[in-house]
Amino acid sequence: MIEATGHIVVSPIGEIDPALCDFVGEETGRSFGFPARVLPLLEDVAFAYDSERRQYHSTKILEKLAETAPPQSVKVIAIATVDLFIPILTYVYGEAQLGGKAGIISTYRLRENPHSGAVRASLKDRAAKEAIHELGHTFKLKHCPEHTCIMHYCRSIDDVDRKTAGFCRHCRIMMEDEMKRLSRSAPR
Repeated sequence: MIEATGHIVVSPIGEIDPALCDFVGEETGRSFGFPARVLPLLEDVAFAYDSERRQYHSTKILEKLAETAPPQSVKVIAIATVDLFIPILTYVYGEAQLGGKAGIISTYRLRENPHSGAVRASLKDRAAKEAIHELGHTFKLKHCPEHTCIMHYCRSIDDVDRKTAGFCRHCRIMMEDEMKRLSRSAPR
């Protein structure tokens, strides 16, 4: 990895276990080479609540997160407990601004137990995987067809449990290229 300057903000929204935030910070730091700092940026997300769906519109939350991100932060990943959606999907585990500053995940559906014979992962492992996935999008990575790649699109909790916390060869190369590009454009 390229030598990092700045940090990733792990931003809890609501009552999030500090140990979960620390674990997500450690894992995102390991994946992207930036130290993580836990810093609450939003007190609540009531502004994003959709009363018809009884869910929270994640894109609205992303916009606020990007606005409130400290200037020294490279990226922001928020962790919420509410049920998230985007208009074209029933629910999402998270969302991110492709090539942008902010991502969000929710533990709401990551607590689900799969009904298949798959090995069940812990909430903290699932949260770390989804945080890395969403941050990957902020570094311009798109969904990957490789089922074990962290950038694989997950339709179910079984999919989340099945993928690894690492990038496939293709996504790793794309990530390294983006990190090099960022390091060349960073202020000196």
